[in-house]
Amino acid sequence: MNTLLFVTDLYYEAKGRTYYEEDLFLTSRLRESFALTICHPQDIHSFEKNYDLIVIRNAGPVAHFKDKYWSFRERAATHSYKTYNSFNGKGDMNGKEYLLELTKAGYPVIPTIDDIERIVDLPQAPSYISKPKDGADSIGLEIVSFKDLQSKLDAAEERSILIQPFIDFEYEVSFYFIDHEFQYALYAPDQTKRWILTEYAPTKEDLNFANRFIEWNNLDWGIQRVDACRTKQGELLLVELEDLNPYLSLLELTPDIRRRFVEHLKDSLKKALQA
Repeated sequence: MNTLLFVTDLYYEAKGRTYYEEDLFLTSRLRESFALTICHPQDIHSFEKNYDLIVIRNAGPVAHFKDKYWSFRERAATHSYKTYNSFNGKGDMNGKEYLLELTKAGYPVIPTIDDIERIVDLPQAPSYISKPKDGADSIGLEIVSFKDLQSKLDAAEERSILIQPFIDFEYEVSFYFIDHEFQYALYAPDQTKRWILTEYAPTKEDLNFANRFIEWNNLDWGIQRVDACRTKQGELLLVELEDLNPYLSLLELTPDIRRRFVEHLKDSLKKALQA
């Protein structure tokens, strides 16, 4: 039986999410097919050599252990450790600078800059959002007025922050994929209750939107979550592409969808082990 090192922080406190419940459920199902050990993200170095596949799940924002995270990435490349997700993603696993690339390439993404000289590329808005490139879970997010943008960008070291217009949206919606295959979608119909989610039935246009980012990312294997917002004009815009350790809201799903997801995940893990 193949061995998995399942990396998670069961005690990480996230608003509206219970990491430990999701991961205890998931590990209980994965143990049916794999020999599995749970490991804290800051302890990977003690166990990494002894497992067939290192599965990174609800480990919390890597900003909390950035040096250890990047050291592990270097060791994984040097020693050819098999990781899940594969580390060739272009999304959040490398920080949020990809939002700049997608903006310049004309993708349907919330317009993003890191340079005051590009302020003309942003639509005029009553206020703007500033967030660190290595942020997650809204850590470091601030609302900034137009007159304060210059000083905010000047104060950032080495262009370490991103600026976006504050979007007045109808709701947020997330599309969940295993490898390149769509699994389910959830949305928050009340934008003041971001983590109270319900099942969302995507249209063909919605799936075309989400698939554009999955194809752009070209991840070898892994779980990806495409987060978007629906504007007042009905357009979907990318908020983020989470391709490292996306929270899955598994316990919010119907039993049938949850069961299918777990079976597809097992198949994907086996694919990663055989690669």
